[in-house]
Amino acid sequence: MSNTCRAVGICKQGLKTFTSTFTLGRQKLFPGTIAEYNSRISRRHISHVVKDQRPFRMAVLGSGPAGFYTAYKVMSSIENAIVDMYEYLPVPFGLVRFGVAPDHPEVKNCQDKFEEVALSPRFNFVGNIDVGKDLSLNSLTKHYNAILFAYGASRDRKLGIPGEKDLKGIYSARDFVGWYNGLPEHAALAPDLGSGDEAVIIGQGNVALDVARTLLSDVDSLRKTDMTDYALTALSKKRVRRVHVVGRRGPMQASFTIKEVRELLSLPSVSFEPIDPALFPPNAAKLPRTPKRLMQLLSKGSPTPASQAEKAWSLDFLLSPISFNSSDTAPKSLSSIAFVKNALQGPNVFDSSAKVLSTSSESIYATSLAFRSIGYKSEAINGMENLGIKFDDSRGIIPNDYHGRITSFSKDDETIPGMYCSGWVKRGPAGVIANTMEDAFDTAETIAKDWESKRPFMSGGQGWDVLKEEVERKGLRSVSWSDWQKIDVVERERGKEKGKEREKFASVHEMLGVLD
Repeated sequence: MSNTCRAVGICKQGLKTFTSTFTLGRQKLFPGTIAEYNSRISRRHISHVVKDQRPFRMAVLGSGPAGFYTAYKVMSSIENAIVDMYEYLPVPFGLVRFGVAPDHPEVKNCQDKFEEVALSPRFNFVGNIDVGKDLSLNSLTKHYNAILFAYGASRDRKLGIPGEKDLKGIYSARDFVGWYNGLPEHAALAPDLGSGDEAVIIGQGNVALDVARTLLSDVDSLRKTDMTDYALTALSKKRVRRVHVVGRRGPMQASFTIKEVRELLSLPSVSFEPIDPALFPPNAAKLPRTPKRLMQLLSKGSPTPASQAEKAWSLDFLLSPISFNSSDTAPKSLSSIAFVKNALQGPNVFDSSAKVLSTSSESIYATSLAFRSIGYKSEAINGMENLGIKFDDSRGIIPNDYHGRITSFSKDDETIPGMYCSGWVKRGPAGVIANTMEDAFDTAETIAKDWESKRPFMSGGQGWDVLKEEVERKGLRSVSWSDWQKIDVVERERGKEKGKEREKFASVHEMLGVLD
């Protein structure tokens, strides 16, 4: 059975279409669809276990899907491989815990597979330890054969327009999602959802639609999800009745998926503003299956007519924000957003890669609430340059050879022995969890092949068995998998009292308090 087929059982997410073409140096990375990407890497998969008497120990930085899937495949492919997974929070699962919409519990099914991995005697979870701060990268290199960077994207992209930094009422979609999902660093966000009845979301990806759905949903429909209680309280007081989801290109270029659009269109008592028919290709019936279905869905619209709706939303195309503005009466708060109107360019304006050109026309949206949702970025870890790693801050990735081997900035793209990356920090923030899984398998296959062919690695050692002593000497508190299981039990008990799966702790102090 192919890895792609096994993926469906491991995490019930279909393989979606990538919305962009990413490049790495001068090398083009997987343009078009994930299927094309899978085709390129599937030919590399090895089906046997690398049997070698040499001990292999790997440090994984990050406990999200990229880290767990790579660890799973490495432990399956290299006999007696031992993996130590480092996470800066006391709790695991990264994006699955803090990024997946609470009303999408099926997406979190992959946690069951991660639990299987974590229960192996050859796996150690090291939570509440921030590598680069609590432990230096240099100290890790002395005790491992390999280090895998799989820590995802920790910040969002900025628009860089006037008013963005200064005015109240402007939020990052990433921060907002982290807030209602209980991410400690955003638990105190306290978005003002009662200042007005219109909201504008800039960006048209799935995260933007998650935010729109959260703002438009009846809060009672969210009470049985694992959304935090403080978020439910705030959402119960929201005044938002109209949401604009704004993008700079057209519907054929938008990056949202069918599932997300269908859910929004199906919200009870919520209408959808019809899209200008001129924005749809005239021969939509001849499009490939996925874009054809999406265009049909958008043109059909919502079953709830505007006359019967309590709330409404729209997809507003061909608009780029140029400024956030305040008013004379409230000079420190958002009162409107100015957009420039765009026009699609090129021989085929309905092509998914069509570009836009700004026009001289502008449009003003009156609103006191805005969300920026134009993508995520990874950040460098302190000490990377000492290892010869030149983080690409503009793209938010670690330069690599396409298969996860990290390249050196000082030796003409020569790979650095024992250094690998996986997931968003490898290829950029795109795709669903199944895409990350397949990408992680590719990196794991690379590691296994390199070990089998006796390519250079780091010298190895006892890993966490030794570094644990350094952590204890510093007075730091690490969290093991059994510790996490205790936190998990208490969160589930708290949730059961409220008729939901779990009530998450939203502070590190509360998480660690369970262990005292």
